[in-house]
Amino acid sequence: MGGAKKLKTVETVPSQSPPPNIKSTKPVKQNRKLRFAVAQFFADSFLAFLVIAGFSYTEIDWGSYMSQVSGFLKGERDYRKLEGDTGPLVNPAGFLYVFSAFQNYTAGQVYVAQVLFLILYIVNLAIVLFIYVKTDVVPWWAIGLLSLSKRVHSIFMLRLFNDGVVVTILHAALLLIMYRRWNLGLIVFSVAVSIKVDVLLYAPPLLLLLLKALDISGVLLALAGAALVQIFLGLPFLVSYPVAYISRAFNLGRVFVHFWSVNFKFIPERIFISKGFAIFLLAAHLTLLASFAHYRWCRHEGGLLNFLRSRYSKKFGKSSSPSVKILTKEYILTTLFVGNFIGIICARSLHYQFYSWYFFSLPHLLWITHYPTFLRLILFVGVEYCWNIYPSSNFSSALLLFLHLIILLGLWSAPPQYPYVQDKSSSHKDK
Repeated sequence: MGGAKKLKTVETVPSQSPPPNIKSTKPVKQNRKLRFAVAQFFADSFLAFLVIAGFSYTEIDWGSYMSQVSGFLKGERDYRKLEGDTGPLVNPAGFLYVFSAFQNYTAGQVYVAQVLFLILYIVNLAIVLFIYVKTDVVPWWAIGLLSLSKRVHSIFMLRLFNDGVVVTILHAALLLIMYRRWNLGLIVFSVAVSIKVDVLLYAPPLLLLLLKALDISGVLLALAGAALVQIFLGLPFLVSYPVAYISRAFNLGRVFVHFWSVNFKFIPERIFISKGFAIFLLAAHLTLLASFAHYRWCRHEGGLLNFLRSRYSKKFGKSSSPSVKILTKEYILTTLFVGNFIGIICARSLHYQFYSWYFFSLPHLLWITHYPTFLRLILFVGVEYCWNIYPSSNFSSALLLFLHLIILLGLWSAPPQYPYVQDKSSSHKDK
């Protein structure tokens, strides 16, 4: 936590008292939001229990998870030989440890596993609600949208996808990062990556936040901690079959089956699986990230290149502590959510469980835009509708992309958030 300690020495929050005879409404709004969130937490927890009690479990991946774990527990360390009914193991080592614990506790019984995933859903809900209560973007009533997804309840309790485990750990990492616990947050984030590598969609905006919040030594220390987690968890496989492990667990170029994709279903299959389409989406992804970084996330520093030049033009490792500023919770959350959302839009294939990767960020993203409330609600309902069409059609797939692009346009055209806790008069001292 070396970087975090340095931050404490430079954090300066100006005291700004309300004008005489004017009471701040912020505490009142926060209390209202907190009361609503507590009521929502208990109501949604009860709803999640009813989901298990009233709807049938659907076997998709759980049996395959158990087969993959069984091979690992029997001593197999070659990733090429760890397979299940739905195919070979493609997740890093953290997945095996987590689901080995699940198998040990549940003995593979589905109902017991559903109870575990119910608890997981409740923990995730508590973390997400806490994040929303502690930020000032979404109004109190709109956080109720977080409990209205039929698909997300299904992903957790009726399908037992590993995505439920991943997003819970991811949101814990985001909470730590939001409170600027950078080193611990990066470690927890790396644990999430060790279960499902797709979490790396958050990596580019997270790196930018690290560069803004820490000096060079702090950034390197945080990244080293994250890397050590991957090495430690993957060690049994790295020392035995390293090539098989790395190529299978961190394969970012996998081509999913066109039929099961929720997005880009309207693209002909021969184009969908082509290398050219993959390169196009990668180029679009990088272009959007660079554009948002330059024109949005670093706008108050004069753009990405100017930020990097002014922040790190001094001798390597010698940047002075006073140049380190404290990022606001809202800015941190917006940067991470938007960066991940860009990755979602540019993903060649999204399966139904992938909705959980960004559903919990939708209220925040929608209320960042300048759109009127009724349009925000239409966009939310429209996205949910598309994810509940099974199997996806050309229409639902095209509609989902259209809605995503409208949200992205709203994020691009919205007023950029001021990133720092300090007042604006001191925001350009390090330029």
